[in-house]
Amino acid sequence: MLDPHADFPSDVPDRPELVASERRGDIVLLTIRRPEVMNCLSFATLKRLRTLFFELSNDLSVRAIVLTGAGEKAFCAGADLKERKDMPLDRVPLFVKNIRRTMDDLEALPQPTIGAINGFAFGGGTELLLACDLRIAAPHAQLGLTETSLAILPGAGGTQRLPRLIGKARAKELILTAKKIDSARAERYGLVNEIAPEGKLLERALEVAAAIAENGPVAVRAAKRAIDLGTEQPLDEALETEARCYELVLPTQDRLEALAAFAEKRKPRYEGR
Repeated sequence: MLDPHADFPSDVPDRPELVASERRGDIVLLTIRRPEVMNCLSFATLKRLRTLFFELSNDLSVRAIVLTGAGEKAFCAGADLKERKDMPLDRVPLFVKNIRRTMDDLEALPQPTIGAINGFAFGGGTELLLACDLRIAAPHAQLGLTETSLAILPGAGGTQRLPRLIGKARAKELILTAKKIDSARAERYGLVNEIAPEGKLLERALEVAAAIAENGPVAVRAAKRAIDLGTEQPLDEALETEARCYELVLPTQDRLEALAAFAEKRKPRYEGR
């Protein structure tokens, strides 16, 4: 990733309080902290997210990342429309550029990412989730790409990532109607991987992250890369991509540790090297 601050106007502050970052062993929990405005995305919030994504991309001691919102009402309600309403016209393209880059940076993280959907996730909030590898929802969560109801379209990857995830017809249904769907329908559509038990969302998301973190870190990152690259390629090219990714794990100490642990009938101790 390039310097995340390069795309922002010089007067946009980097405010650490807008997104909390908490290390839990091999896992990092990121929490958007604007519950008073349903955790919507201001210029400064985007800058903080992009800064954290840049830092995490270079910290391979982190094996999995969970992204959620503060409170129980909203994961993220999308762009801060109050800020956008009063934004000078010449700044709007920069805002749009940064909200797109935020999703791209999230998707490009080498570590697996899990979106923990603790409430409303509309517009850019759903686009954030689409850039995650996995999505786990609270029973009361709602999702939707609602931009056409505001006379715009999903411009941070929604029109491209959603059909790749759930199919073209379902994506058109959600985008063209701007409908909001509950977590049960989102799970049926394949937009959500699972629904956590009531009151157990963060616990469940961290359980899944821990299951990922137990595996060989180099292998996990290589598998993620093989899937992300390969699914956009013809099968013959995709198989070559898989082979190249496999080659990354062959010289690792972790692979030898796995063989030794199997022979000694013990749990492997992976170090990511």
